[in-house]
Amino acid sequence: MPELGKLLISVGALVIVGGLLLILLGRAHVPLGRLPGDIKFHGKHTTVYFPLASSILASVLLTVILYLVAIFRR
Repeated sequence: MPELGKLLISVGALVIVGGLLLILLGRAHVPLGRLPGDIKFHGKHTTVYFPLASSILASVLLTVILYLVAIFRR
């Protein structure tokens, strides 16, 4: 059970750090969600949004972060 508790605390800390990063990026006017590869269709009564470039960027960043965490855990 102590391992599960440590895991939950670690995940919670990562969520808090991620939230703070998103707040800081928003205040710094980083165009996350409005990158050139993001697709937005405007219809008469509908808007469809595909954040393709933002998703790829987030995936690459998370991959690098998790890779570094795995290296330091060894």
